[in-house]
Amino acid sequence: MSEKNILFMARTTRYHEFTRSLTQTMGAEVFAATPDSPTAAHDFDLLVLDADGIRSDRIEQIAKWLDDRGNIPMLLIVDEDALSDLRIPAHGHADFICSGGSTGELEARVRRLLGEEEAFSVDDVLHIDNLVINLATYQVYLDGEPVDLTLMEYSLLSFLAMHPNRAYSREVLLHRVWGFEYCGGTRTVDVHIRRIRSKVGPQIAAHITTVRGVGYLFKL
Repeated sequence: MSEKNILFMARTTRYHEFTRSLTQTMGAEVFAATPDSPTAAHDFDLLVLDADGIRSDRIEQIAKWLDDRGNIPMLLIVDEDALSDLRIPAHGHADFICSGGSTGELEARVRRLLGEEEAFSVDDVLHIDNLVINLATYQVYLDGEPVDLTLMEYSLLSFLAMHPNRAYSREVLLHRVWGFEYCGGTRTVDVHIRRIRSKVGPQIAAHITTVRGVGYLFKL
C-alpha cells in the first residue's frame, strides 16, 4: 500500500470524490485546497489540479511553486473540449488525464508520476506495420516519429488495436473508452475515428474498418 499524500487543488469539488478514489486504490491520503490558498495544505508528494477555470499563466505559477518545494509532480485534470488549449508546464514531472477518465487510469498515471510503476515489458508494446503503440507510456510512433494524439484518440486507437478483428458498436466504444459518466452522443466516436485516421496515415488507417450498421473494428 502506498503511504503518499496527495493534494487535490481546484476551484470546485466536482472531482474531489474522483481524486479521493486514490485512497481506496493505492492507500494514499488526499487533501483539498484551492489555487488561491495552496500554502494551507499538508506536506504532499503529488498535486492533482483540476484545470477548469484556471488560466495557463496561473498553472505555470503553480508549477514553479512545486519546483521550489522539491520538484513535486503534478497531474492536471482537463476537460476534453479544452485539450486543444492545453499547455503542459515546463515542469519536471507533469502529466494530464481527461475529466472522463476512469479511476484505473487515474491510479496508473499517479503511480507513474510517483515512480511506482513497473518497467514496461515487450508485451506493453504493440507493433502494427509501421506503427508502434507503447501501452506503458501512452505514446504512439509512426515510422519512428511520435504521433500527436489526444488522450481519447490514443485510448480509442489502443483499445481497438488490442482487440483486433472484432466489431464494436459506437455505444460499446463509448462505454469502454469514455466510461460510464460520459453523456455525449455516439457521433463523438466517428469524430475521433476520423481524426485518428488522418494522423496515422493511410497504411494504418486501412486497418480501422467501418462496419456498416454496427461500428468499427481493427482488422489485422
